[in-house]
Amino acid sequence: MFNHVFGPVPSRRLGMSLGIDLVPYKICSFDCVYCECGPTTNRTLERKEYVTIDEVIKELQYYLNIHPLPDYITLSGAGEPTLNVGFGDVISYAKTNYPNLPMAVLTNGSLLYDKQVRNELLNANVILPSLDAAVKNIFNRINHPDPVLTIETYIQGLIDLRKEFKGAIWLEVMIIPGYNDGDENLFSIKDAILRIKPDKIQLNTLDRPGVVDGLRAAKWHELQRIIELWRLDNVEVIGTMPERKDIKSYRKNIENAIVETITRRPCTLDDLNKILGIHNNEINKYLGVLVGEGIIKTIRAERGLFYQVDF
Repeated sequence: MFNHVFGPVPSRRLGMSLGIDLVPYKICSFDCVYCECGPTTNRTLERKEYVTIDEVIKELQYYLNIHPLPDYITLSGAGEPTLNVGFGDVISYAKTNYPNLPMAVLTNGSLLYDKQVRNELLNANVILPSLDAAVKNIFNRINHPDPVLTIETYIQGLIDLRKEFKGAIWLEVMIIPGYNDGDENLFSIKDAILRIKPDKIQLNTLDRPGVVDGLRAAKWHELQRIIELWRLDNVEVIGTMPERKDIKSYRKNIENAIVETITRRPCTLDDLNKILGIHNNEINKYLGVLVGEGIIKTIRAERGLFYQVDF
């Protein structure tokens, strides 16, 4: 049983991705309305060794010594990985011992204003930061950042990263209709993109219900409108949820275990984690497919979001 390494998970962007979780559930600098991991329980910008890096490296070494190599090692998890002061040590270990295995970092970008954080990212191959808003009130409404962080500081951190980082930057924009798809915000994001100069802009939308009631996924024509509005050459739409089944790391045994469990009784994400012993992020990838295919559905109750079979 691994405590920090999970997967490989079927990632729409990174193929067979071995995840590393560097903060306990759910410590983050944001409390995004759409987060598939649920609401943030500890919102902070404080950096410290939230989980012991020596333990993380031992788990990673053990996994890679007995399993086929994944397409990527990815720092991700249930919170913001750069909050852990040792995340750079994990990158350095992987790059030194597995130089042909690409390292990706999924980050909300909130700590990129910190020169030390940017320095620790320099050995990665791909950084996938987020930018959902470039207007203050929309940024606050959708991402609920730590109060210390301003939208100007946030965007400047992304600009500074591009100046210093020689690898690929794939900037994710999560589109939530009614929140950040108005023209003012979209044109402000485009202006920020032109200053950040990412290699790719990846439009994404909901896999499944978020933290707040009433959220919905953007329809294809709504995402296409944004592409036409921006008129940028490097924008792509992230594939639909069921397409994950085409990724070689998609495991039917996990899908079947989830369906069999919630056939007996509706479960929350936390319930499934405790019953199946599988990391929340890994379960989430399969839930997205199952909800997208209409095999399961969600109901919101007092204890949170429940999943049940859609008979």
